[in-house]
Amino acid sequence: MVKLSVIVPFYNVRQYASETLRSLRANARADFEFILVDDCSRDGTGDLLERAARDLPGAVLLRHEQNGGLATARNTGIDAARGEYLAFLDGDDWLAPGYYRQLVAAAEDLGCDFLRTDHVQCTARARSVHRVPHGARGQVADPRTAILPAGRSTSVDYAYAWAGIYHRRLLDRGLLHFTDGLRTAEDRPWIWRLHREADSFAAVGLLGVFYRRGVASSLTQIGDVRQLDFIRAFDQVVRETAADEEAEKLLPKAVRTYCAIISHHLGTIERFEPPVARKLKSLSSAALRRMPQRVLDEALDSMDAARATRLRRLRRRPAPEAAA
Repeated sequence: MVKLSVIVPFYNVRQYASETLRSLRANARADFEFILVDDCSRDGTGDLLERAARDLPGAVLLRHEQNGGLATARNTGIDAARGEYLAFLDGDDWLAPGYYRQLVAAAEDLGCDFLRTDHVQCTARARSVHRVPHGARGQVADPRTAILPAGRSTSVDYAYAWAGIYHRRLLDRGLLHFTDGLRTAEDRPWIWRLHREADSFAAVGLLGVFYRRGVASSLTQIGDVRQLDFIRAFDQVVRETAADEEAEKLLPKAVRTYCAIISHHLGTIERFEPPVARKLKSLSSAALRRMPQRVLDEALDSMDAARATRLRRLRRRPAPEAAA
């Protein structure tokens, strides 16, 4: 039986894919499979994946006929996965040798639905360790307890799918697929759903994922309309949380986080193309009016004056009919 399925989407990352694939080789084991999803790359990445499919132990190559984005590519890999555990990696990141052996061992030792791990962020030559914002390490807990408090960074704010490992029973319960077509913030509805609906999780102080920040082709660096998918993503978070039996308790966190993300994008609006910047303001204004207004009032009251003023002004902004 396959113990671990690692799902790795690739899209136009030829410059980095060789390092990613070498790190997978340094993590290979007879009962591991590596599902490589070529999301219709046009830069020669596919040629590297063709060779990897022949030479990398446990490699399975899947191809998209048209680009679908990270969420859709991950779903393709999830549908093909055979492992007892699933993990994710992005095509421009890499792993320490033997990391997945340690991760599987930790998951088997704790026996919970999913684990979250720390990671190393790499920006040019700089390296910095980023920790799961959850104090207790190596202790199984109810995932709901890690959503709050609203005013502090918690595990749902550390939304990296690749920073963890997930038992197959989550897939069997319908909790592991991503919202199809989301091109940014795809991890947000996903991690919120896990924390609301899974039965158990733990955080472990295990380093081994190296996250490459500042890649020119990454959507975090591109100011086009795809960035605005964060609105669809957070609309889903708020909508699904509002339907939860503990909505009154959890919604303040969802709404406050949504507000903080809107404020962040408005604060860096100069990186967007002018038509996208206008659309960002219009869609964000409409989003603020869609939120539960009492909860929104409380969220704005809890934020610093600069962000609260920016969002209140946007809230009052007349939205074009198309944006609404």
